[in-house]
Amino acid sequence: MNRQAQAAVLFLTGVALLRAGVTDLYLRYVKAGLRPLLLAAGVVLIAAAIATVWYELRRPRVSAEPHVSAEPRDTGRAQAATAVQEAELVREVAEPREAKAARETGAARDDGATGEGGPPHSHTHREPRVSWLLVLPLVALILVAPPALGSYTAMRSGTALQPSWGYPDLPTRGTGGSVRLGLADYGGRAAYDHGRSLGHRRITMTGFIALDRGGAPYLVRMVLSCCAADAQPVKIGLTGRIPPVLQPDSWVEITGSYTARRAKDPVNGGVIPYLKVNRVRPVPVPHDPYESWGG
Repeated sequence: MNRQAQAAVLFLTGVALLRAGVTDLYLRYVKAGLRPLLLAAGVVLIAAAIATVWYELRRPRVSAEPHVSAEPRDTGRAQAATAVQEAELVREVAEPREAKAARETGAARDDGATGEGGPPHSHTHREPRVSWLLVLPLVALILVAPPALGSYTAMRSGTALQPSWGYPDLPTRGTGGSVRLGLADYGGRAAYDHGRSLGHRRITMTGFIALDRGGAPYLVRMVLSCCAADAQPVKIGLTGRIPPVLQPDSWVEITGSYTARRAKDPVNGGVIPYLKVNRVRPVPVPHDPYESWGG
């Protein structure tokens, strides 16, 4: 991969990062707070590609023919070469015919092993073709938009619910008389604050449905620390007025209230709090399918 190809890969990668940041495709890879860094990285890569091409065009070309100097300092070298040639002439005159034939035969054998009288190691080193595999992640970034992680990953990972240092008071009023919370926020209040900060308030949450092996439904949201590679599920068990048929990976908005019921996650033994369901409404996939800790 030469310099021009490297510059092309850098440029296309920068363009792909800018496209992802501008079109919100980046939300499939990283959390929303990293958008400025992603755009900055795209600009830096494009600038690096342009600088690479500029320096490559301005680099002086090296001539393939050796430079012959006509300065007086080469006179000594010429005299030394002349003396060597005279010594060779004297040796050829004094050397027996058999020794001369053997020496010529050995020289011919050496020339046959190295090529047409060329140097023994005169070959060109080429770049390994495996370096072109670096283009594959770029092609995937441009052509493939991965779906958000869903119920398959969630039910094979342990809940990531963790206690918090404190839980602020909920707003006095919410939309339609209910308070909208993220699953991580509700789960922490229900599991580790024992619902004290929830009281008898109506809670509205949005997530996707996941079913365990017994068919029990959970409301789930994948929570990011940095990017989709470290996504972990927060699971909320459902009880109360649950529809008879819930499809895995379907997104729903659920309104309900706190219940003291809890269960242990069979994967890692973590706490799974429950929500007493009053209403379930299907919704489209949200603009940002992930949650962030503290967000």
